[in-house]
Amino acid sequence: IPVCILVLKKCKKFDDVLFINAAEHYQKGKRQNMLLPEHVEKIVETYQHRREEPHYSRRVRMEEIEQNDFNLNITRYVSTAQAEAEIDLKQVHREITDLTHKIEAARTRHNAFLKELGLPELP
Repeated sequence: IPVCILVLKKCKKFDDVLFINAAEHYQKGKRQNMLLPEHVEKIVETYQHRREEPHYSRRVRMEEIEQNDFNLNITRYVSTAQAEAEIDLKQVHREITDLTHKIEAARTRHNAFLKELGLPELP
C-alpha cells in the first residue's frame, strides 16, 4: 500500500509545500517492498535542500494548493508519468497511403490469378 509521510512545522520559513513522490524508488520484495539506504538518503537530501526534480519533487505555492481545494494528493503536484512519444501524423499518413497502394496492387494481382483459375474475384 502507498505510504505518505507528512512533516508539519510550526515555525515554517517558506510559503510553499515540498512534495516528494518517491513511489518509484524502492526495491521490490517477495512479500514487502523495501526502501534501501540510497532511497532514504535521496528523500532526506531532497527534503533538507528543498530540491525540485522532474517526476520526483516539486515546491508548490500555497495559492496553487488553495486553487486545488487544499487537496494534498501527491500525484496532483508531482506525477511520475512519462510523456508519450510524439506521433508524426504526416509520416503515419504516408505509411498508410503506401500500404493502401500495396494492398490494391496485391488484390489486383490476386484477382488476376483467381480469374485465370475461373474463381470469383475478391471485392
